[in-house]
Amino acid sequence: MLESMTTNADATATATATATGTVTRGKAGTGAGTGAGSGKPARRRAPAGAAVLREDVTEAIRVAVFEELAAVGYARMSIEGIARRAGVGKTAVYRRWRSKLHLVLDLVSAVAVQGLPAPDTGSLEGDLRLLYEVTSRALRHPVAGQIIPDLQAEAARNPEIADAMQKALREGQQGVANGIVAAAAARGEVREGISLDLALDLMSGPLYWRAVVVRGPKLPKGYLASLARATAAALKAL
Repeated sequence: MLESMTTNADATATATATATGTVTRGKAGTGAGTGAGSGKPARRRAPAGAAVLREDVTEAIRVAVFEELAAVGYARMSIEGIARRAGVGKTAVYRRWRSKLHLVLDLVSAVAVQGLPAPDTGSLEGDLRLLYEVTSRALRHPVAGQIIPDLQAEAARNPEIADAMQKALREGQQGVANGIVAAAAARGEVREGISLDLALDLMSGPLYWRAVVVRGPKLPKGYLASLARATAAALKAL
């Protein structure tokens, strides 16, 4: 989440949009069909063997986790609260995850896997501008703004959360940065062999600091364009 909720920028925006309830969901077990012309509920064949995990229920639980994190924070979040928000029983949650820790770790890791395709505008400054626009929207989403600081605090106390967030942050954002740098090098805008770690710091640090750490007011007009221009100049100087 951190930058990983941004790594996918549109995908992250999808995750956070999902978190705010863009995905329509209802209580598990509702919406049974009716027999054709009979007006009576159609019988459903019970699944053989292990219970089938319905994807719509799984998605409802994921949405509820984001909402619960934003509302009460990780420390106060409970399986009961998640189940209530999702409109399912606790057993539906426990069939999928054995604890709230594993549930959150799964969601954080999933965001990292989604990955944002590197922007391809034809110029380094254009790529950075597009990246910043999408990243800024994701980081400033009300839900992300509440969840990210809370998970940062938990990461300081919980090594498993720290490892998951670090992996999500590095693997996701590094892939985006590498793609932008590689494209810029191919166009001759930056030299070959620049430090990718330093490039990532330059590209991700300022906006993350402004949006997540300082959490200042709305970005001034033209801020993202100026940031893209300054970052492009810094990368060219490496």
